[in-house]
Amino acid sequence: MAISGNLTNKLVSLLQRHLRDKNECKSKLFLLFGVNSSISNQINWDTALSNIIPDLIDRLDAYGTMPNSENIALCEFLKLISESVGADVQIEISKLSQLIIQEKQADINTRQQQNFASKLSVFNFETAKLYVKNQSVISYKESKQANYFVEDLPYGVKLEMVEIPGGTFWMGASNKEQDSSDSERPIHEVTVPTFFMGKYTITQEQWEKVAGFLPKINRYLEPKPSRFKGHDRLPVESISWYDAVEFCDRLSQYTRNSYRLPSEAEWEYACRAGTTTPFHFGETITSELANYNATKTYGAGVKGTYRKETTEVGSFKVANAFGLYDMHGNLWEWCLDDWHSNYEGAPTDSSAWFNDNNNLSQKQGIALLRGGSWIVVPNGCRSASRLYLYWAVRDYVFSFVGFRVVCAAGNIF
Repeated sequence: MAISGNLTNKLVSLLQRHLRDKNECKSKLFLLFGVNSSISNQINWDTALSNIIPDLIDRLDAYGTMPNSENIALCEFLKLISESVGADVQIEISKLSQLIIQEKQADINTRQQQNFASKLSVFNFETAKLYVKNQSVISYKESKQANYFVEDLPYGVKLEMVEIPGGTFWMGASNKEQDSSDSERPIHEVTVPTFFMGKYTITQEQWEKVAGFLPKINRYLEPKPSRFKGHDRLPVESISWYDAVEFCDRLSQYTRNSYRLPSEAEWEYACRAGTTTPFHFGETITSELANYNATKTYGAGVKGTYRKETTEVGSFKVANAFGLYDMHGNLWEWCLDDWHSNYEGAPTDSSAWFNDNNNLSQKQGIALLRGGSWIVVPNGCRSASRLYLYWAVRDYVFSFVGFRVVCAAGNIF
């Protein structure tokens, strides 16, 4: 959709009628746009306005911004206009300007949607639902598809980002859910816009390329921090909350996409993927599909393998209904929010819940972790389970803590 010239022409004509004899306005306008005073008198005022106004509108790029110098110049020009015409003309100019902005925004939205859709591909995956019969856990598989895009990291390493469709869900756990806690209540409805989340937790290979080859933003990152080594697809662990934030900052600068840790609400919404059961698998969990301390059971489940270490991302070959892997177990995952002891007063728009300072690199105190890990019994791996204690102090590192990244839908470069 192209911006209609009709509204722009009306604005130009209006300005020409009311500003033609404003010599002070004319000279200041030329000065704002770098026209030499010695030649400004040779420039036709009507011609100048006919060129400047459409040019400013056209130079709004696909993301609705201009170079800062031009933006300042336009603001100064509009201020100058308001000082040079009567109130009735100001109202008319304002109405035309708003119509132009609305039309421009519609054009921007259309181009963003086209750009967004062109970047996405489709991948196939399997989900699993668990049922217990005769003291055995039975898994029913189902094939699904989801949209995703691939982010290129240094040296050919890839980061797969899955589209999480927007929706509304009930966050938290009822007091009827086995082993739930008051920190998971009250259950509250949250609306979540569409966003993208890493198909897997960040791997050691991805971490090494960002930590070792992208420039520092706020802090140094150890390229090989993990306790468990041996394969590039092992998830990175032994990284602090601040380290994860620095990783996101470097990734954002490198890709021009805005990466961050997920909010707690985004994480639970993505983990549940439309389910309301304790796990996206159903009422129980099995070590055949997740990595956790299976010496203990949950619900009618059975004991299984306790591996005592991390496993490669995606190694169980099943995802949840959104196409995300390893949301239960393997590693606890950092979330962006400050810790709160329950959900009284929690946001309902899926935004991160902060107490005070929003400068992430300077935040203090306790964050929170989601998803459980290789060392945790199944209760801690539930979709609603929340962890803080001393494990979630922002600058602590443990071999059972990692993270995955998210970015907003819309402008994907």
